[in-house]
Amino acid sequence: MSEKLKKMKYILKIAAVLLLIFTVGGIGGVYFDQQILPLIRTNKFLSRVGFLSRTAENVTVITKTEQITIKEDDSINEVASQASNAVVNIVSVSQQKDPVTKTLKTIDQSGSGVIVTSDGMLVTYRSAIIEKDATYQVFLFNGNYYEAKLQGVDEFSNLAFLKIDASNLNTISFGDSNDVRPGKKLVAIGNSFGEYQNRYASGLLSNINKTFNLAGKTVASSEKLEGVFENDFNNQKEYVGGPVIGFSGNMLGIVGVININSQERYFQIPSNIVQKSLDRVLSAGTERPSLGAYYVSITKEYSIANKLKRDRGALIYSPSGKQSLAIISGSIAEDAGLKIGDIVTTVANQNVNLDNPLSNLISQYKKGDVVELTIDRAGQEIKIPVKF
Repeated sequence: MSEKLKKMKYILKIAAVLLLIFTVGGIGGVYFDQQILPLIRTNKFLSRVGFLSRTAENVTVITKTEQITIKEDDSINEVASQASNAVVNIVSVSQQKDPVTKTLKTIDQSGSGVIVTSDGMLVTYRSAIIEKDATYQVFLFNGNYYEAKLQGVDEFSNLAFLKIDASNLNTISFGDSNDVRPGKKLVAIGNSFGEYQNRYASGLLSNINKTFNLAGKTVASSEKLEGVFENDFNNQKEYVGGPVIGFSGNMLGIVGVININSQERYFQIPSNIVQKSLDRVLSAGTERPSLGAYYVSITKEYSIANKLKRDRGALIYSPSGKQSLAIISGSIAEDAGLKIGDIVTTVANQNVNLDNPLSNLISQYKKGDVVELTIDRAGQEIKIPVKF
């Protein structure tokens, strides 16, 4: 056999092996895309593995237009499948006196919520239910329904917790909201109809508003959460109390709303805040410490505009310039000697900044705790012990 013929056969063998590798690899890639990635998205254990969840989220299908549409529809269903089974419909019923006729009338309200523990703890946003003198019925995805009891409302986060007497329930998986960045694809799930029926919306995380305070005022309250997610969903009213999930299927927030100057402002309470609020309810109830101060979280822009020497911290403030409107009378802040114009720079040696606003740092403590605040008062640093 000539040397030339041997060389040709050798090349053909290599070509055949490469063709086999590419064929098997292609089949494997298709199988992984069609079977494995959907499993990662919907499996609550696999979706917690960082690189797997990121792989599932960042898949792009480049093919015909018709196939893209089908794939996107399928992926939304797959993403939401596990979380959907944890979403509930909460029906509140209350007997209330009509202010005009003075007669009792029945008021009912239907809202969304989500199961967060397998033994029946639910979380929703407070405006999704009737808080006072109400009874509650909770409807699950499988047609079962239960009476629920209100465990409490966390005044800091405006989250309401209810409990049903059930076990082995489908729960939602918590994602890490600290890892979320604007531009992330999200899915909102709501269930506020007369009968159990989930509805969905997809969109983007538009903004992380670090200075949005749930007090709904021009100044922030030391007793209210500061820092929320904002997105571009339509008809957000239909999703209040329901979860917002990422494409890994994990919950990244709860939809909430407050009224500011007669306008509804919708947002999402980050999942890490929901988790901390849940842990507090399970261990000690919803009661939080109260400082009793109004403030402005200082940004670089605010610092420049108001000629401040610091570009971080919490400025004790009232638009009127009155001490009595910046520090609540009889409050712990008044007893501690805080004054309008003070800048709180640390809470127990934790720096006060946009990622750690004053109210959020205060909320970590409980009544009876003694915490030291560092204050910048007219350029002089002062240490003030505060007992909650």
